[in-house]
Amino acid sequence: MAKRRSHFPLSWIVVGCFIFIVVLLFNKLTGKSSVCANSITCAKDLSATYQYGKNNVFMGKDVNSPDYIADNYISSGVLGETSEKKHIYVDLQRQSLSAFAGDKKVMEFPISSGKWFPTPTGEFKIWIKLRYAHMSGGNPADGTYYNLYNIPYTMFYSGPNASAGRGFSLHGAYWHNNFGYPMSHGCVNIRPEDAKKLYYWAGPESTGDTTNASDTNPGTAITIFGQPPT
Repeated sequence: MAKRRSHFPLSWIVVGCFIFIVVLLFNKLTGKSSVCANSITCAKDLSATYQYGKNNVFMGKDVNSPDYIADNYISSGVLGETSEKKHIYVDLQRQSLSAFAGDKKVMEFPISSGKWFPTPTGEFKIWIKLRYAHMSGGNPADGTYYNLYNIPYTMFYSGPNASAGRGFSLHGAYWHNNFGYPMSHGCVNIRPEDAKKLYYWAGPESTGDTTNASDTNPGTAITIFGQPPT
């Protein structure tokens, strides 16, 4: 007599699909999805070399990277050396960044956080600094496409809510001047002159166009909090 073939209960399939959908929605709402900040490049290009003759596009419009972006700067003497513990705070509600050495605030300026993709909140540390970076993402179909070279003073950070491979960073932005309002695809945009100060103040201490954090040259801690304005 042939054995009866068992079937996977339909109710289990329904429950499994429901759980899968709930997890996807939860990840999207909490910013824990696997989508990276720069949906095309993520954090793949870490060469940090200035690239001449490149066409930059932001929101469907051509933009120029200023000539001064190619200037070389040294890390010493920007804000002076300190033995105090450094910490960077990003307030999404106020769209501002403040940097502390111990209990002393050493700088504060406006930023632009995620508008087309949320900037994750939580505790992070800078894991690499690039003098220049190339980032690309968005969607040409809805006008959010961008392809930007020579992004200055890029500080990639990672933590429990955003792995290094997702490409979130603090960086200078030359393609808009709307700081104080959300304008990014997930990263924290900073005026280039402010980004320069932060880049050479924050750890790891710059040793060239590319600087990786290490046990002996650790990255500065970053706390991102609050809800961005609508």
